This record gives sequence, C-alpha cells and structure tokens, in this order.
Amino acid sequence: MTLGYEKRATLCTNPTAKKLFSLMAAKATNLAVAADVTSATQLLKLARLLGPEICVLKTHIDILEGFTPELINELLLIAKEQRFLLFEDRKFADIGNTVKLQYERGIYHIAKWADIVNAHCIPGPGIIAGLQSVGLPFGRGLLLLAQMSSKGNLATSEYTQQAIVMAKQYSDFVIGFITTKKLDDDPRFINFTPGVHIAETNDNLSQQYISPIQAITKNQTDVIIVGRGIYEATDPLAAAKKYRKLAWEAYLSTLLSRD
Repeated sequence: MTLGYEKRATLCTNPTAKKLFSLMAAKATNLAVAADVTSATQLLKLARLLGPEICVLKTHIDILEGFTPELINELLLIAKEQRFLLFEDRKFADIGNTVKLQYERGIYHIAKWADIVNAHCIPGPGIIAGLQSVGLPFGRGLLLLAQMSSKGNLATSEYTQQAIVMAKQYSDFVIGFITTKKLDDDPRFINFTPGVHIAETNDNLSQQYISPIQAITKNQTDVIIVGRGIYEATDPLAAAKKYRKLAWEAYLSTLLSRD
C-alpha cells in the first residue's frame, strides 16, 4: 500500500521534509517551478504569480542580475504568504569545508533562507557532513543528485546506488533525491524529478523531457520540477495550473491503484 503525503509527513524527523509533505497535502499540489530567470524583478513576479499553484520555488540565486539582500526578504515574505518552500539549486560539489563556507558565507548566505539545497555525491560523504553542520541547526533539508535528466550524464548505476547509501547514513538531513524515478522504498525520502514538459521531448542542449503523468505514475516520483514549460509559456499561470492539475490527479490515481 502506498502512503499518502500526510502519512509520510508523520514519519519524518527532518522539519523541512515534514513541512513539505504536510504542505503538499494541505495545498493539493506536487508542482515545483524552476524559476531559471536572470532578472530579480522577474523572479519576484513569477513567485507572486505562481505561488498559489506550487509547493516549491526553485531558484538559481547566482545567475540573478540585480541581487540584493532585500530580494531575499521579499522572496521569504511571498513564500510565507503563498505557502511554498524555497529550493536553491546550488548543486554543491566540493569538499566538506568548502561547501560549508559556500552554504553559510559569501554574499548569498544560502542557509539563512533556502529551505532546501542540493549536492552532487562525487566528493563523498564529507560534502553532506559539511552542509549538515550548517543546515541542520536551521532545520534545512538536502537533496542528493542521484540521477539527472540530461542525455549522456554520468549519474548512473553505481553512482546512484552510492547516493542512496549516503542518504540513509545522513537521513536526519538528507530529505530525498533529484532523480528521474523513485529510488528507495523509505517513505521519508522525497523524489524530485526535473525535466518535466507536456509538449517537448528534448531541447538543443541534451535535456530530455518526460510528461507529468509519466513522472508520477510510471516513475513513482513525488514532486515534478517544471521550468521552461511554465515560465516561457504565453500564459505562465495557466500553464502552472495545467501542470498542477495533471500531477496532482496522477498522484491521487496512484493512491487508488495501489491501495
């Protein structure tokens, strides 16, 4: 029997994982929007516009032109009002001490505002320990990049299995995976799937897309991440509503089919 998001929330010890599962159930959305825009003004506009439809807003804070600390304050206010979490797609990939400084210091102070961050596993478990030392006191959560949606990527087989091993070793801080499909039966782990698009199958830079229904029903993921399919749409809000409806109905169908 597949557990619903509400039940899975009760099994989590990490505050961010618990909050996300509860939010998804209460708000009836498993849609994350990848706001991969370079304008601070556009990022805030998307956050306000799409906030009611999403559970997570994924940012790339270091590509923004016009970054200021005030921007973070505005993002946090919108996230609180619209009830979604902030996921900084930093993809940490260095030794423990370096990522600790990148997470905590610099001009972005990511740990102070991002509910979720992610990391590559290639440096080994030290990267998780470094990030955990900063993020866990704030109640933050980490996603491990176990699989990727780009053609020819090297995150395959043994790499993916080692990501699962490390996640279990640090399960108080690691809340799940960036993955194309469900990787483990532990209900505490949240699977985020990027590269979701209704109309496209690939782009000219080796991105490979799957549909929301395929991601949720066939691949048994939890959260779909949609970028260009929404923010490049003629009507981003209408697109977000469509993706949200498809993904949520797919989730509900999995509960019915597996009971």
